[in-house]
Amino acid sequence: MSGSAFTLILIFAAMLVIQLVYIVIGKLQPDKDYRVIGARIKTWWGMFFIFCLATLFNQIVSLLSLMVLTFFALKEYYSMIRTRKADRRLFLWSYLAIPLQFYWIYIGWYGMFIVFIPIYVFLLLPLPRLINKGTGGFLRSVSSTQWGLMLMVFGLSHLAYFPFATPQYGGGLVLFLVVLTQLNDVVHYVASMYIGKRRIVPTSNPHITWEGFACAFVATILASYFIHPYLTPFGWEFALIIGALISLAGFFGSLTLSVLKRDLLIGDSDRAEALKESYLSRVDSLTYTAPVFFHVVRYFFDFM
Repeated sequence: MSGSAFTLILIFAAMLVIQLVYIVIGKLQPDKDYRVIGARIKTWWGMFFIFCLATLFNQIVSLLSLMVLTFFALKEYYSMIRTRKADRRLFLWSYLAIPLQFYWIYIGWYGMFIVFIPIYVFLLLPLPRLINKGTGGFLRSVSSTQWGLMLMVFGLSHLAYFPFATPQYGGGLVLFLVVLTQLNDVVHYVASMYIGKRRIVPTSNPHITWEGFACAFVATILASYFIHPYLTPFGWEFALIIGALISLAGFFGSLTLSVLKRDLLIGDSDRAEALKESYLSRVDSLTYTAPVFFHVVRYFFDFM
C-alpha cells in the first residue's frame, strides 16, 4: 500500500471517530449548541474529498474543486450585501476574475497570481460601476466587492497553489494547514463554551473569548509539533512557529468575518442565523491562514 493511500485511510478513520463522538455528545448534551462544530466537520469531509481527488487523481481535479468552493463562498458573501441594480455588472466582473485567478495557478505564473486581484482587479473593478451608473453608493459597492474578492478568492486560492508550487509536498501541506486551522477553530469554540468568561467582541460573536483563544493557541502549536513529521518537511522548531502563526491568523480571520457579517446583516437576524452553517462560517479562518502559511513557507523553503 502506498504512503498516500495509508495516510488517507488513517485520516478517514480519525474522521469517522470524530463524527461518532460528535453524534454521541450531541445526544448526551442536547442543551449545548454544537452546530458550529457540526458545520466544521462537514467542512473536514469536503476537504478530505478534495484531498482524495488531488492524491488519487490529479491536480486539475483539486484545482477545479477549490475554484467551485471560492465561487460559492463569494456568492454567499455577495448575498449579504444590500445591492442596487447598478451593482449587478460589478458582481459579474468579479465572478469572471475567479477562473482567471485559477488559470494563473494552472500555468504556474506566480507573479500574475500574486498581483492580479490586489492590483489589476482593484484598478479595473470600478469601471463597470462608473460608466453611466451614477455616483450614489459608489464607495460602498466597490469596496465591499473588492473585500469579497480579496478574502474569498485571493485568500482561498492559495490552497490550490500548493500542489502546483510543490508537487512533492503540496498535498501534505494543504492537509496540514486545514487540520490545524479547523482544530484551532473547534478548540476555541469548545473552550469558550465551557470555560470562556471574557468575550473579545461580544457584539459580533459571543463564542470568541480570551480563554478559548489561549486554549486554541496551545492546542494548535502542540498539534503542529506532533503531526508535522507525517505531512511536512519541516523541522520541529519551524513546526512550533508555524503552528503559532496559523492559530493567530485563524483567530483574526474568524474575528474579521464575524464582524463583517454582523455589519452587513444589521437588522436581518433571520439571515444571520441561517448563515451560521454557510460556506463563509466554515472557511472564514482559511481566508487568513492560507495566504499567511503559503508565503511564510515560500519565504523560508526552496521547494516552494
